[in-house]
Amino acid sequence: MGSVEGGCCPPMDLFRSEPMQLVQIIIPIESAHLTVSYLGELGLLQFKDLNAEKSPFQRTYAAQIKRCGEMARKLRFFREQMSKAGFTPPATPLTQAKVDFDGLEIKLGELETELIEINGNSDKLQRAYNELVEYKLVLQKAGEFFHLAHNDATAQQRETEASHGDESSITSPLLDQEMSVDPSKQVKLGFVSGLVPREKSMAFERILFRATRGNVFLKQAVVSEPVTDPMSGEKVEKNVFVVFYSGERAKNKILKICDAFGANRYPFADDLGTQAQTITEVSGRISELKTTIDVGLAQRDNLLKTIGNQFEQWNLLVRKEKSTYHTLNMFSVDVTKKCLVAEGWCPLFATTQLQDTLQRASFDSNSQVGAILQVLHTKESPPTYFRTNKFTTAFQEIVDAYGVAKYQEANPGLYTVVTFPFLFAVMFGDWGHGICLLLATLFFIIKEKKLSTQKLGDITEMTFGGRYVILMMSLFSIYTGLIYNEFFSVPFELFGPSAYACRDLSCKDSTTMGLIKVRRTYPFGVDPEWHGSRSELPFLNSLKMKMSILLGVAQMNLGIVLSFCNAKFFANSVNVWFQFIPQLIFLNSLFGYLSILIIVKWVTGSKADLYHVMIYMFLSPTDDLGENQLFAGQKTLQMVLLLLALVAVPWMLLPKPFILKKQHQERHQGQSYQPLHRNEDSLEVEVHHDSHGHEEFEFSEVFVHQLIHTIEFVLGAVSNTASYLRLWALSLAHSELSSVFYEKVLLLAWGYNNVIILVIGIIVFVFATVGVLLVMETLSAFLHALRLHWVEFQNKFYEGDGYKFYPFSFALLGDEEE
Repeated sequence: MGSVEGGCCPPMDLFRSEPMQLVQIIIPIESAHLTVSYLGELGLLQFKDLNAEKSPFQRTYAAQIKRCGEMARKLRFFREQMSKAGFTPPATPLTQAKVDFDGLEIKLGELETELIEINGNSDKLQRAYNELVEYKLVLQKAGEFFHLAHNDATAQQRETEASHGDESSITSPLLDQEMSVDPSKQVKLGFVSGLVPREKSMAFERILFRATRGNVFLKQAVVSEPVTDPMSGEKVEKNVFVVFYSGERAKNKILKICDAFGANRYPFADDLGTQAQTITEVSGRISELKTTIDVGLAQRDNLLKTIGNQFEQWNLLVRKEKSTYHTLNMFSVDVTKKCLVAEGWCPLFATTQLQDTLQRASFDSNSQVGAILQVLHTKESPPTYFRTNKFTTAFQEIVDAYGVAKYQEANPGLYTVVTFPFLFAVMFGDWGHGICLLLATLFFIIKEKKLSTQKLGDITEMTFGGRYVILMMSLFSIYTGLIYNEFFSVPFELFGPSAYACRDLSCKDSTTMGLIKVRRTYPFGVDPEWHGSRSELPFLNSLKMKMSILLGVAQMNLGIVLSFCNAKFFANSVNVWFQFIPQLIFLNSLFGYLSILIIVKWVTGSKADLYHVMIYMFLSPTDDLGENQLFAGQKTLQMVLLLLALVAVPWMLLPKPFILKKQHQERHQGQSYQPLHRNEDSLEVEVHHDSHGHEEFEFSEVFVHQLIHTIEFVLGAVSNTASYLRLWALSLAHSELSSVFYEKVLLLAWGYNNVIILVIGIIVFVFATVGVLLVMETLSAFLHALRLHWVEFQNKFYEGDGYKFYPFSFALLGDEEE
């Protein structure tokens, strides 16, 4: 990770990434596995792949990785079986027995074989059980058909006897009765019985009728409860059917149609005595199978419980082994075939820990030769590594989402800890809503130990990960809410009585002239008497708009100052003189001057029109300011600042490309050499020369790049300042929405003097506040604060073209196989 939480690390430094070094380690083959395992426990070394040209199957430890993959497959199989059985393995093994990897491989194979055998027997028994259950249903439902037919035949026979005196017997089977009147016309019908899915029963009946041209008789009975299908094992609603037919040709058609519709056929005797005997036998077999199945399930549950008690320990061991062999495959084998050579990046502070780890691995593996560690010098750009904790990680991830910092450039994450939640709060300012956010995030913080071990949903997990960001956002929202004096849009006299009183009976219709100052100025924030007056909106608009410009200019100046810090750190004097200084002059000659005018107007109470001042500063710089003059010498100062702004543009554009060209010529002619003041300087890569080696200097390309950069800054100075007005716009929108929900929902419901309407109004107010103001507005303000940091602030100094430090660490192993 680029941001790794480390408990054994020295105090973190978020302003610049940790100094890194490229090291080479020569490890004897007999101690290589244990050494890499110890380095995985340390988690401070990012290995380079020295075998990138080889396929995975050509590498040294391909066979071991295949073994680990097979063991991981068995463990996934065990996890699936435990999940199906509703058994969750404990997060920590009940017994911490030392496990041998080879012994574990044999044990997993034996357990898999036993479990597959148990599952196979259980499936066979379950299928037989389901078939018997269906057979019993057929016997019961079809038996009812034949019983009714038998009763009808009996009644018909009695009628015949009464009218004709026929003494023929009716005790013979239903379908085998011989007609005593005319034996030559004896009819013998066959039948097929079974179950068909209910959703297919109508189509089944139609196809039977069409296929046999109506020469069948179909009886169906609905089964009230869904039955388990023997083939699929799923609950299905079915109907019992009996199809009577005549002739072998019709029978063959019926059997094919049954197979096509997934109908399960079962044998059935038309004799009532045989039916009763068969039902008794089937019921007995069902009872025996049920007992056998229960015993098998208990045996399987015991086996899964035994596996689950050690599952996490086995799973962790297999993942560690697999990652260890993956890492060993990144090493090259030396010519003697006795040592492995590894290269990787590690922080400078970890050198001692790395040496101690190598010595311990050599001692524990009883190796006669210890591992050799040496530092390599390279011009390759190192990875970026910031040591963060659970508080700063989320803020650093906000910056990394835009781009990972270049090695040791100034990190905006340090300032984002304060500026991001503050700009959010400027747009969200309401201390009632801030308290709601605070209570929500305190729940996550108090329960963080429990929640960190649970599997959460995507949104919940994202909210939990940013709990400290939300904490800072809520605290700053309470602060700005107190400044705005808004609690769910309601003002309070928290810091003393209002400084104003109303001339009229109602301040709703009063103007600024109608408010009389009767006391000293309200000590903190907006005077509560402003809320609800006719001048509230113009006053708050003016306040928040000017405040947005001040905050924007301050943050953009901070970005330019950080570009100076980068230039000084990398000893790039060209950027100091021809980027930092002209940019600072240009921005402050225009918008820095505007910020000073805003402050002077607030302090002096002047009624000067600042729009007029700034517009005519460009259009008519020599005209008198008249009533818009705030201080003596203002016109002269404006002309000087305008001249400086005009001079700053060619200052940024022209000198830098020519100076870079001259430096390139001197460097390749050997006329000048730049001394290295620190070891890291050899790692710095300048885009315009070092990264291209001895390539020819393209002056036109550099000049066009500088032209684009200059135009972008000049236009951006205007657009970025205007972009900060979103602070004013969203703050106004949040305040007005809160006021609408309070006045048009809560107060309106209160005015009806009806308990039911009041309860409904409170419910609507709560849902509107939570859904719109605490969810949608929070997300909106968050995204706008994100944009102000990524675009308006970071584009002044942040390159963000680095890559993260991903150390080989067992602590970072995920549940998914890589």
